[in-house]
Amino acid sequence: MEMSTRGVHILGVTAHPTAAWVTRQARQLLWKTADHASRFRFLIQDPDTKLTTAFNAIFTSEAITVAKIPHSPHCNPHAERFIRSRR
Repeated sequence: MEMSTRGVHILGVTAHPTAAWVTRQARQLLWKTADHASRFRFLIQDPDTKLTTAFNAIFTSEAITVAKIPHSPHCNPHAERFIRSRR
């Protein structure tokens, strides 16, 4: 979710994501948003084990700061609200 526009990028859906699959989706995100990906400054992520150092390296290579937050709805309310409304 882009905070400035509240735009959401949905790249893929799977019932059983793996670390490799999530990393591939990260590459796809930066590829699909190449025209404005330079505006991205931060990636806020929860402590999911599928978000590996390879996943983070994709974003840090584009000068995007990765910030890990605790798994709590109060830490990332915009994303939690989006997920709840889509369910």
